[in-house]
Amino acid sequence: MENNPYLLYIYTSFQERATFISHGNTARLANHHGEKSLAQICGTIASDEKRHETAYTKIVQKLFEIDPEGTVSAFADRMRKKIIMPGVFMYDGNDDNLFENYAAVAQRLSVYTVKDYVDILEYFVERWNVEKLTGLSGEGRRAQDYVCGLGQRLRKMEERAQEKAVEAASTIPFSWIFGREAKI
Repeated sequence: MENNPYLLYIYTSFQERATFISHGNTARLANHHGEKSLAQICGTIASDEKRHETAYTKIVQKLFEIDPEGTVSAFADRMRKKIIMPGVFMYDGNDDNLFENYAAVAQRLSVYTVKDYVDILEYFVERWNVEKLTGLSGEGRRAQDYVCGLGQRLRKMEERAQEKAVEAASTIPFSWIFGREAKI
């Protein structure tokens, strides 16, 4: 299934929506703190990401129309593997856990959260009418059940993650802000 182009379109739909949300949230935070130029830049990027999301979402919608079995199977496969953002490869030459630390700050500041991840999943389940698919094989129905039930399972994990984040709050320096520490 790894060479399946459906996986690419599903991943990209999700990733573009995630970056639309995170850049939009960063723009709002920047604006709130008086950083008008940064807010404008992030807002422009967010609107660009939204256009990309729209295109990829329409492609996947069409795939669901012409091949619901293959598309729901690819959707389930992609979600089992998780949507990993490209930032996971960030490295500044110092911090081997840079992305994890950055993600913790993003979670704490509500730039991009576990809740956003689950909201995106549920958005696409609804947008692509995954719950309403009919005529699927046993394997297709299992994929459909997995994707449609995943949001609820992830919401429970989100609650536990929030509790742990409050308990484990600490600070860490980030090289791109000249070593200033941020609370994670």
